[in-house]
Amino acid sequence: MIRFTRREVSALAAAALLPRPAFAQPTPEAPPITRALPGTGERLPVVGLGTANVFDSDDAPTRRAATQIVQTLLDSGGRLVDTASSYGDAERVLGSVIAGAGWQGRIFVATKLEAPDAAELKRSMTRLGTARLDLLQLHNVRDPRQSLAQFRAWKAQGLCRYVGITSTYHRDFAAMEAVLGREKPDFVQIDLSLDDREAEERILPRAAEVGAGVLTALPFGRGRLFRAVRGKAIPDWAQDFAGSSWAQFFLKYLLADERVTAVIPGTSDPAHMADNLGALRGRLPDAQQRKRMVEFIQTL
Repeated sequence: MIRFTRREVSALAAAALLPRPAFAQPTPEAPPITRALPGTGERLPVVGLGTANVFDSDDAPTRRAATQIVQTLLDSGGRLVDTASSYGDAERVLGSVIAGAGWQGRIFVATKLEAPDAAELKRSMTRLGTARLDLLQLHNVRDPRQSLAQFRAWKAQGLCRYVGITSTYHRDFAAMEAVLGREKPDFVQIDLSLDDREAEERILPRAAEVGAGVLTALPFGRGRLFRAVRGKAIPDWAQDFAGSSWAQFFLKYLLADERVTAVIPGTSDPAHMADNLGALRGRLPDAQQRKRMVEFIQTL
């Protein structure tokens, strides 16, 4: 079992008691789109935030930006923030933002470990200022024989509510498929975008078969999609679901597949966060429109 000192437990408890700031609540035109998590039925808003290369420096400008970005997420009805022990200072920055604003319990916190290491888990939980994670993931699965036994033991101890696996490397998809089938995690996180859809054929069907939620990292294709459409207008046939936002065009393509639980684009700009969150509401493209979206991108 992982053990905290009395001082660490006291610090986590004190953080949970910090006053919550008052801030304006938006009055959106439509409720946010949510998806039920397999196994529990808990509903999660479908647009979240990734923190890789975003919150990785523990300095005042990063903390200010992080506070604005997370506030934008919450104000728009979002909850999910994904981070990792290997993302520089991202866990520490996120933990300080949550504690400073009194947002404990409002954020669905997902983090990742490089291995089933109790010391690494303890460090992550201390940085995040929590005694219980929402989602704990084994990062960058490469070996088809990898086990989630320790992660499940931590879940049984109450240290996390869900467990998962991740990879954004297509060369490791065979290992992901094997671990998905054998370990049946609660979640799988993969690289999926409109211009890189291999996971649609390989990972999403397997996840649906075993009842795993799906988080899609890198939904903008590491910036490729924005570069491809630079200077172009949204097609007329897509404006009723994407408006004038390419970000919403790209995200809604993914969200129209009900096997996708949530998209987690990363950003260091509150305005971009607000734009991404536009995909949390409104109509999603139908099957024919999704086909046209693929064809449109292929012509660029």
